[in-house]
Formats: sequence, C-alpha cells, structure tokens
Amino acid sequence: MYDFFMPNVNFFGRGSVNVVGERCEILGAKRALIVTDTFLKGLEGGPVDKVVQSLEEKGITYAFYDGVEPNPKDTNVRDGLKVFEAEKCDLILTVGGGSAHDCGKGIGIAASHEGDLYENYAGIEKLSNPLPPIVSVNTTAGTGSEVTRHCVITNTEKKIKFVIVSWRNTPLVSINDPELMTGKPAGLTAATGLDALTHAVESYLSLGANPVTDSMAIQAIKLISTNLRQAVANGSNIEARENMAHASLLAGMAFNNAGLGYVHAMAHQLGGLYDIPHGVANAVLLPHVERYNLISNPQKFADIATFMGENIEGLSVRNAAEKAIKAIETLSKDVNIPSNLRALNVKEEDFELMAKLALEDGNAISNPIQGTEQDIIDIFQAAY
Repeated sequence: MYDFFMPNVNFFGRGSVNVVGERCEILGAKRALIVTDTFLKGLEGGPVDKVVQSLEEKGITYAFYDGVEPNPKDTNVRDGLKVFEAEKCDLILTVGGGSAHDCGKGIGIAASHEGDLYENYAGIEKLSNPLPPIVSVNTTAGTGSEVTRHCVITNTEKKIKFVIVSWRNTPLVSINDPELMTGKPAGLTAATGLDALTHAVESYLSLGANPVTDSMAIQAIKLISTNLRQAVANGSNIEARENMAHASLLAGMAFNNAGLGYVHAMAHQLGGLYDIPHGVANAVLLPHVERYNLISNPQKFADIATFMGENIEGLSVRNAAEKAIKAIETLSKDVNIPSNLRALNVKEEDFELMAKLALEDGNAISNPIQGTEQDIIDIFQAAY
C-alpha cells in the first residue's frame, strides 16, 4: 500500500498565471499576503506584477512580505507572520522559487500553530491544525516546492536546515507558467535544474519508490537530460523552459511521495552551515552519493544511464550503471556547476558535525543504503 499527495488543482502552460485571481476568489480570499523577494517585487512587468493584476481584476486586496532570502530563515518566517497578522490576511500567495514557497508554508504553519517551528514541528506529520489557504506561483524549474508537503527552513541560531513534512503544507493551487521562467540567469537555471534532477534520481532510487513515482521520475530525468543545457545556454528558449518546468513538476510530485535520500540530507547541512544555494549543494553531492548507492540496485542505475541518453548496448549491468554516474557528472560540468566542495569554501573540519546531522535529517531514512556517520564523512570527503 502507498499514498500519493499533490495539490488539489495544478495549472500549467503559458499564460496560466492569469488564473491567480479566479482561484483566490474561489478559495474565498479577501486579502492575500504575497510572499516573494525584493528582486521579483521590483521587476516591472514581472511575475509579481502579473499576479497583482490578476488579483485586482477580481477585487482581491493584498499585502506584501518581500523579505524572502535564499535558504529561507526562521527570521523570514517570523517577519512574514507579523505582516500576515497585522494586515489581517486570509490567504498566502507565494511567488518565486522554492525559497518563497517554503517561506510561505512556514508563515502558514506559524499562523496556525504555537511554539518554535524547529523544536515542535520538524519531522514528519507533526502539524495538527489546518493552515491558511496557500496558492503557489512558480518562477523557477527546480525545487518542486509548489506541489510538495515539504517546508524547508533554516534555524539561524543553530545554523541547521530543518524540514517540516505534512500533508497540511501542500498548497491548494500550484501554477507553473513557463513564461515567468524565461530570462533567468544561467547559473540559477543550472542550479535549479540539477536540483530537479536530484529529486528525480533520488526518488527513483528511494526505498519509498512505487510505480506511480517511478513513472514521474523517469520522465523528469529524460526531460532534464535533453533540455537543461539548452535552457542554460539560452534563457529565452521557451520550449526548453517549458520542458524543464514539466520536469520540475514531475520530479516534485515524485519525491513528494517516494522520498529522497542522502543527497538532500547532506545538502541541507551545507545550506544551514554555509548558506550554499540548495541546487548547487545537491549538484556537487549527487554523483558521489549515487556512486555510494550504486550497489543497492545496479539495474536502476543502468536504467538511469539509458534515460540520460547513454548507449549501454553490450555492457554488463554494473558497467552500464557506472555510465549513469558519468552522465550526471558530464551534465553538471556542461552547465558550469562547481566541481567540488572545496570550490564552495567548505571546511573539512565540519564534516563530522554535518554527517551526524545528515543522518538525523528526515530525508536520510529513504536512502537505498542505510549507512553510518563515517560513510557520510567519506562521501563529503570524496566530494571535497
């Protein structure tokens, strides 16, 4: 038996941002809190302006919290909550990538639950109250947060990224309009694209994988392998952007239900301690973690090689599986992802602490091999 979580309604395609006002009206919203960052809010004619226009057409008022940072912090959540309460908002409308969506979820949790988020709610299904309605307008092809039950926040005091996983976090409406994703910088496109690939690969190999999540992960891997390079090379390539948006959505739905693994468990420590962009941390770690995981299911790795366009004819399963790791490394190199943790100024002296915390991360439990702290230290070292 397995379950499957996703938003009630998902809109996809060019111009789909225009349904924002209609959907907020259906949800009974009178005043929305728009959760975004300062760049998007100030971008003339950009995603936020389009969202505002759609709200105004339906007579829905709004307030802004535009203090979202990359790797959103608990301080962002507290500041956003103050605006939500002071402005008497009744719906949360997130506009951006994973940081905006996670921050909006955090604000919704804080608005409906008492106490410290990390101390009381980190983990799986610890929320007891309904959140305010959440509508997520996505502007990057990577995190999948607009369709997931995961809320990832950084505890600024302990410098730990923690995850609150609950079906109550899942946005009621997700909107993926590829026209909102054109023109994004090449580095951001590469990092978010490798984040989506990590979601697809980890969910495909996860202990929680099932036929439904496998079908989504497989298609996501294929789409990313054939479109990410083009999206990085030309940010205005709408076809590549649309295919990457499809891939991100599918990968998000896959890991939302199958779970992830050690890549994310370890990347969260890099984000919490060093504030490294999540997609970059995932991309650097992915080939090293999967080389460690390879013996768990060589056939699935051989499948991944095929999905990524590798020719495995005449090869043994083990040699074909190795080609999957090589294909991941080649894709990362082609889109200019940093080659190792040293390039990100990570310190070896932190490996032991990060390894301990990684095994405590909720994503670790679905990794296909259940290792030790020394195993995790060794993977960090291999990525260094």
